[in-house]
Amino acid sequence: MHTPRPSLNALRAFEAVARLRSFSAAADELAVTHGAVSRHVRGLEDAMGFPLLTRGAQGAEPTADGQRLAEGLARGFALIQSSVEQAKPGPLTLSCSDSIMMFWLLPRLSRFQAVNPDIELRFNTGSGGIDFTRDNVGVAIRLSSIEAPREAVRIDVADEWVGPVCAADHLRTARIRTADDLVRSRLMVSRTRPHAWDDWRRVCGRDPGALHVAEVFEHFYLLIQAAKCGLGLANVPRMLVRDDLSNGTLVAPLGFVPGGNRLVLWVAPHLAQRADTARLVDWLVEELRASEGGVARSA
Repeated sequence: MHTPRPSLNALRAFEAVARLRSFSAAADELAVTHGAVSRHVRGLEDAMGFPLLTRGAQGAEPTADGQRLAEGLARGFALIQSSVEQAKPGPLTLSCSDSIMMFWLLPRLSRFQAVNPDIELRFNTGSGGIDFTRDNVGVAIRLSSIEAPREAVRIDVADEWVGPVCAADHLRTARIRTADDLVRSRLMVSRTRPHAWDDWRRVCGRDPGALHVAEVFEHFYLLIQAAKCGLGLANVPRMLVRDDLSNGTLVAPLGFVPGGNRLVLWVAPHLAQRADTARLVDWLVEELRASEGGVARSA
């Protein structure tokens, strides 16, 4: 007797719920109603003859059988996506934070375009987790502190170097010569890294005493602009201020040290074999290691 195969829509709905642990999130991703997702999953469970999800107030968790099915479906959908991309490749999307985009990538992008004029590159700004298929991302620049997608091809690139920077006039006025001078300095941070000064102090192995943060800015680009305007000392990743250091807009009185994070690349597995992906990844690795390599200068 022929057993009817589950519908593709039902399989897609179940895989999304199992991955996202939520019917509502799955409905949003698939652009359908919560009720439609629920009906698809219930119909699939009826067809399979056993439960695939445990439903609760906090969401939905796949059963052991459901987890095995979901993992197989994820691989299958990735293969489908890979086949489509190979048959008709679309633009390649690179994801990175606003700050990396503004201060590191854009000033170097013309070099990539000069040697790769045939690659159509698009951008996605973000610094957290991603879903390669849902977000249509091929390559992402991230910090090692962010959990990578399980299926990601992960490339460890370089240390993230951090340190204090300020305008030259502020340095002369504040007379900052050693880490001990920081206790009487006006210190600033970004809201995304509120403990930047304490973290920097730990990796330096120095204890200049209690450090008071005078101002917190919403974004790194505001923090860096405040430092340029002479408002105080900003503790920032070196890659965001390298060009300002080169032209003298900012100075780094205590140098930089490797922080607690490393710069990594995440590559979508279904795009990893594409020639344009490989060329972009090679260029990013070369540029990041060239700009972020070097010897630490002690604080």
